[in-house]
Amino acid sequence: MGLRIHFVVDPHEGHIPGILIIIFYGIAIFCLVALVRASFTDPGRLPENPKIPHGEREFWELCNKCNLMRPKRSHHCSRCGHCVRRMDHHCPWINNCVGEDNHWLFLQLCFYTELLTSYALMFSFCHYYYFLPVKKRNLDLFVVRHELAIMRLAAFMGITMLVGITGLFYTQLIGIITDTTSIEKMSNCCEEISRPRKPWQQTFSEVFGTRWKILWFIPFRQRQPLRVPYHFANHV
Repeated sequence: MGLRIHFVVDPHEGHIPGILIIIFYGIAIFCLVALVRASFTDPGRLPENPKIPHGEREFWELCNKCNLMRPKRSHHCSRCGHCVRRMDHHCPWINNCVGEDNHWLFLQLCFYTELLTSYALMFSFCHYYYFLPVKKRNLDLFVVRHELAIMRLAAFMGITMLVGITGLFYTQLIGIITDTTSIEKMSNCCEEISRPRKPWQQTFSEVFGTRWKILWFIPFRQRQPLRVPYHFANHV
C-alpha cells in the first residue's frame, strides 16, 4: 500500500520571482567569464629581450633571478619562472599570476563571486523558511529532514566563502586605493612606501584601463592600458 502525501501550496507564494532568477544567471555568467579570462589572460609577462624605450632606462632594473631587464615594480614569479609587470601575487585559484594585464579581471572575479554568494545565500534562507512549516509537520520524512540538513550545510559553507572572499576583495581594493601591490606590502610591511599619492579614480582607471566607470564591471571587453607619467607609474 503506497503512502500518498499532498502539500497544499499557494501558487502565488513560495516562489522566487522570475526577474531575480534572470539576475542570478546574469551574475553567474559575468563571474564565469571573469574567471576564465583571468585564468588565461597574460598577466604581463616580460619577453626575454624587452625593448626599453629611449629615455625610460632609469625606470628599469635588472632582475637578480633571470638576469633580464624589467620595469620597476615588476616581480619574478618563482612558480611561473617569468617576470611580471606590476605583479600583485600568484593566485592558485586561477592558476595564474595577477599582474598588470589581468588584475582588473581578478577584481571582477572577486566582486561577482561575492555578489553571487550573497545572492545564493539569500535564496537558501528564503527556501529554508519556506520549508520550515513542512519540517514541523513532516519531521519524520527522510527526504524533508535531509533536504533541510543539506540546506543548513550549504548556508554554512556559503557564509564561510562570503567572509573569505570579502576579506580578499577588501585587501585588493585597499591596495589599489593606496597604489600598492600585495608583494610591496609584504616587502615593505614596516616602512612606508615613498610614492606620490594619486587620486583613487586615477589608480582604478589605470588598473581597469579606462576612465568610464561603467566599463569597470564589464568582463567581455578588451583592456587598453592608459598612458600615465612614469613618475607616477614606476617610481618606488
